[in-house]
Amino acid sequence: MTQSLEKHIINKIKKAKRGKAFFVDDFLSYGNSKACAKALERLVQSEQIVRIGRGIYSLPKKSKLLGAYIMPTLEDIAKDIARREKARIIPAGLYAMNMLGLSTQVPLKAVYLTDGTPRKLEIGGRILIFKKTTPKNLSAWGEISGLVIQALKAIGKKNLTESIEEKIIELLKKEKPENISNDIKLAPEWIRVIMRKAK
Repeated sequence: MTQSLEKHIINKIKKAKRGKAFFVDDFLSYGNSKACAKALERLVQSEQIVRIGRGIYSLPKKSKLLGAYIMPTLEDIAKDIARREKARIIPAGLYAMNMLGLSTQVPLKAVYLTDGTPRKLEIGGRILIFKKTTPKNLSAWGEISGLVIQALKAIGKKNLTESIEEKIIELLKKEKPENISNDIKLAPEWIRVIMRKAK
């Protein structure tokens, strides 16, 4: 039975895209939570999969160039969690700034706002945090404009420099005008002023 459970689990993992994050709950159709967790740990010990965080597993991608395995990014893991929970997410704070290239500092904490379950996960020495938020914060149509609103909130009106504003306007020019028209309604007035300059 144990071998059959491991076989079911590894077959499901291999059929998925390499680098996808898996959780114990993904395999409950094959056995109970405790049995699945033990089977996953045995697959880790036999080096068929890797454990990337508490209760999170993956079959990593292999780099053609380096020959080494590439672990899923925090962004990949966050998206996998959101898909699994059918939740919406958006990067916030320093992480949103970093994703837009407004900060070269890689934050140790990747913070996402969500309408799913709030949680904190430790992955490879970094922290992935999901914070519960209002539907308004998750209603942005545009990926760039949504990130811009969150990044500017983190920067704050008092700390906004001319150079950051110029970078943001350039970034917003890559966004679809209809997305900006929708998302501008979700921003505080001082951020709307900046977003209007990109239209």
